Amino acid sequence: GTESSFDSKNSKMVKVKAHELRTKNKDELLKQLDDLKQELSGLRVAQVTGGAASKLAKIKVVRKSIARVLTVYNQTQKAEARKLLSGSKYVPTDLRAKKTRAMRRALTPAQANKMTARAARKASAFPLRRYALKA
Repeated sequence: GTESSFDSKNSKMVKVKAHELRTKNKDELLKQLDDLKQELSGLRVAQVTGGAASKLAKIKVVRKSIARVLTVYNQTQKAEARKLLSGSKYVPTDLRAKKTRAMRRALTPAQANKMTARAARKASAFPLRRYALKA
């Protein structure tokens, strides 16, 4: 049916939608994952024993559904971890900004603009000259 996540003729799951999964909590997601894995193992048995073509076609749908559930679950876990560690000084590597290796190793703007005492003295003693240009 459309309102339920079950198919009426054989009481098995239909294709799950990510936006519907996002409303569920951790336990519900894990339960659905377990159900999908059970269904997949049943379909695999049917595949070996020469089951109906409809069952063989369903294997792909169930596999993609498992992937969807895992994706939503992992995204919510990561979001929670991010929220938990938002104010801390050190953040785990997988929660840091990816960027590129060179960008991650580059000096911060504050480090790049830092001057030695001598350079600072020289800069203040000889400021950039300003010229009055005719407009």
